[in-house]
Amino acid sequence: MAFSETYPQSAKVNHFLGSLAVTCYGLFSYRELLEKHWLHHRYPASDQDPDFHDGEHNHPVRWYFYFISRYWKWKQLIGLTLVYILLHHILHVPQNNLTLFWVAPSVLSSVQLFYFGTFLTHNEPSEGFKNSHRARTNPLPIFWSFITCYHFGYHEEHHEHPSVAWWQLPTVHRLHRSC
Repeated sequence: MAFSETYPQSAKVNHFLGSLAVTCYGLFSYRELLEKHWLHHRYPASDQDPDFHDGEHNHPVRWYFYFISRYWKWKQLIGLTLVYILLHHILHVPQNNLTLFWVAPSVLSSVQLFYFGTFLTHNEPSEGFKNSHRARTNPLPIFWSFITCYHFGYHEEHHEHPSVAWWQLPTVHRLHRSC
């Protein structure tokens, strides 16, 4: 089975779709996220990893806020506030709808990404890390793996094969286990 990016025929399409997705999600810079993601892969669970705690913030709650602070910028918060005002005051989208269907899911998904995709997979086990990626896999049943964080619990596999699409990670895990 060949593994590839979302749209292997065109890196431009991949980057466009990624940029569109993270802009819609939270006005993130795709380029900055991509750079940080590759730093995370190059220096996993170290002081150069933008996703890892700094030694002081290793408690899950403190680590989450440290993690978020490395990604959010004031211009994003101002931009999102302006989008909220536009949607509510000009387009008359009810405030409850904005809160329930946009704000709350955005915040909850950041907690979900952090907990299942960063904390559980890169929190150092008591016996220490056992691989160069300083990551571990949480092999949940396929349904729960998908629901928790788009199969990101297959984190050793993600680090070993970073260009594999998220939906292919369970297959990679099965293939590695069968070898």
